[in-house]
Amino acid sequence: MGRKILWINPVGTAVFDGEMLRLFEAERLPDTEVEVRSLERGPHHLEYHYYGALVLPDTLHLIKEAEREGFDAVVVGCFYDPGLKEAREVAEIPVIFPAEACLYLAATMGDKFSILVGRRKWIPAMRENVERYGLGSKLASFKELCMGVHDFQKDPDKTRRRMLMLGREAVEQDGAEVLILGCTIEFGFFRDLQEELGVPVLDATVTPFKVAEFRADLKQRYGWSASKRGGYEAPPIEEIQAWGLPAQYPGLGRAWNIGGEGGEKV
Repeated sequence: MGRKILWINPVGTAVFDGEMLRLFEAERLPDTEVEVRSLERGPHHLEYHYYGALVLPDTLHLIKEAEREGFDAVVVGCFYDPGLKEAREVAEIPVIFPAEACLYLAATMGDKFSILVGRRKWIPAMRENVERYGLGSKLASFKELCMGVHDFQKDPDKTRRRMLMLGREAVEQDGAEVLILGCTIEFGFFRDLQEELGVPVLDATVTPFKVAEFRADLKQRYGWSASKRGGYEAPPIEEIQAWGLPAQYPGLGRAWNIGGEGGEKV
């Protein structure tokens, strides 16, 4: 049985969609279908928490639409893992997040891991996620590349040199046995780094995509997805309609396939 995976770039630009789709087409299983979509509006990166708050409603509604369209799993492509609890609350299908996927996998591959991030600004939120996922004792270090999201692909040779220097420092000085590339736009470098440094290097695009394929299979074969018993219990549709939320939030009615004043039922 095949599987349909949707990768969501939760930003208001499609500048990376084509490159990512080519990457996933090269890495997918033969019977996997994959699409890459970005949002119709919003900031062009999520380096600031305010930007993350702006894109959250549209991202959640796109996840619900993907579920109705028959996708078997969704990846939200930002290493901050924005909206993880909210997404799993509203979705029945698996929703995968890059940091969670990479961190848990790295923890099984070595005693310590280091994360190569773009800017110092990112580190506090990412450290909070490491602690939230229960992996603080596994963290060797964060290494700052001094690059923003849109810098990584501008000069690949410069990015590669910087990653090699800091990756070697993480391995030789900080004791890292696994490296994680801490941004989804750091794609295309992991194989060179891995060969040069001699440790596993987890790409923040390939890793969650492959986890999404696996989780889609688990859902299809065994019905395993997020439990709705407690923390991920979904909000009741009757409440959403009674409060007139479809009229207040564009796209909500379409995403949930419900009517209501101003809400389009499809």
